[in-house]
Amino acid sequence: MSNDEKKFTTNDAGIPVSSDEFSLTVGPDGPILLQDHYLMEQMANFNREMIPDRQPHAKGSGAFGNFEVTQDVSAYTKAALFQPGATTDMLARFSTVAGESGSPDSWRDVRGFALKFYTTQGNYDMVGNNTPVFFVRDPMKFQDFIHSQKRLAANGLRCNDMQWDFWSLSPETAHQVTYLMGDRGIPKTYRNMNGYSSHTYMWVNAQGERFWVKYHFKTDQGIEFYTQEEGDEMAGMDADCHRRDLFDAIQREEYPSWTMKVQIMPFAEAETYRFNPFDLTKIWPHSDYPLHEVGRFTLNQNPTDFQAQIEQAAFEPNSMPPGIGPSPDKMLLARLISYSDAHRARLGVNYKQIPVNRPKSPVHSYSKGGAMRMDNVTDPVYAPNSKGGPVADPEKYPEDAVWSANGDFMRSAYTKRADDDDFVQPRALINEVMDDAARDRLVSNVVGHLMGGVKDPVLSRAFEYWKNIDGAVGERIEKGVKDKK
Repeated sequence: MSNDEKKFTTNDAGIPVSSDEFSLTVGPDGPILLQDHYLMEQMANFNREMIPDRQPHAKGSGAFGNFEVTQDVSAYTKAALFQPGATTDMLARFSTVAGESGSPDSWRDVRGFALKFYTTQGNYDMVGNNTPVFFVRDPMKFQDFIHSQKRLAANGLRCNDMQWDFWSLSPETAHQVTYLMGDRGIPKTYRNMNGYSSHTYMWVNAQGERFWVKYHFKTDQGIEFYTQEEGDEMAGMDADCHRRDLFDAIQREEYPSWTMKVQIMPFAEAETYRFNPFDLTKIWPHSDYPLHEVGRFTLNQNPTDFQAQIEQAAFEPNSMPPGIGPSPDKMLLARLISYSDAHRARLGVNYKQIPVNRPKSPVHSYSKGGAMRMDNVTDPVYAPNSKGGPVADPEKYPEDAVWSANGDFMRSAYTKRADDDDFVQPRALINEVMDDAARDRLVSNVVGHLMGGVKDPVLSRAFEYWKNIDGAVGERIEKGVKDKK
């Protein structure tokens, strides 16, 4: 069909339909006929067109682009996408954590920062946030944490008292809560925030040497944020302000970019470092492990179908090509299982065949059947076989992203080390990173949040929580709340 030829409506089977306006009836005033298959299709599709929301990270936006290597890090990893001169297509999705799909973009919340790289050796998915740490260090607490940030079962309302109840009973949350209540809690746009893997990953080079790494994605647009008052105002003016800004900027060809850097820890140093380097509530000081530039990613293509390309995008940290592996981070290890399970529940067992999730490298697997299967399966469908099916090659692709472990079975936190304290790093964030104005905003933000229905005994625990982080800030928060009561 030529571009100037008028398109005609069809049903989903490509059959032309006779009307976009009127149902098939017995006469102009008579009943609708069941044989009006186009009406049946329209109604049935409408009833099923919404897929389930993600549990956390329901409200988000995204775009496509490419990642380009700018520095040689081949001494640390053999991963194809990080080799000199490599360029890799990619997808990024940014999101809030607690809000539902219709919630305002400018609510105070941590922002998700998920990336999918379509590498020549399969997809590499990374799930992170706009903060370098997380609220909890053990996956047993993750579900409860998310429930505490959602809505009460009785009335379906958000509840600050519930949030502070969980936080004040979980000292490990202090570092992330300090970030959340500071300026990073409401970025001005998705383009004006950093991203972090938060988790520690393993890199393996061509010689089989192993390293621990943390990823940092530094915005090239500069960090900007909304104050609480500005965020509240934007929630009423434009609840989709972040989604709109990202789409409009790319449409204007003002393509946002982020510089990827990594911290690199020699493999053996993790065992004797002064705190557990795999604890997700901790950062690695840059004075110990400085940043090394790797490359830059640029987002230059908007989705053409938000539902198909962004809502159905499935990010799973278990997707790691050769040269990259997991670490003993307990939260990461649990996410290797939970994310793919969530996608099977939300999108179906064959979610990797949805175009946005489909690898751009060849797929030779023995998976077969299941709902919504798109790829044709050819025999043999089992291994081992003598029929010419794909064969694993342990020499070319060894299981080298591994580490050793031993000990009794137990339910316990990481083994305590010299500097394993939940309050040291948030205290440093307040006193060494924030200036006076940022500290003032932090106090104001916390006071305002605590005034939103937090009552004793939770309120008293919240005061103690902040005094443990920093005595002066804790006293100011307590005085601010009591002065307003």
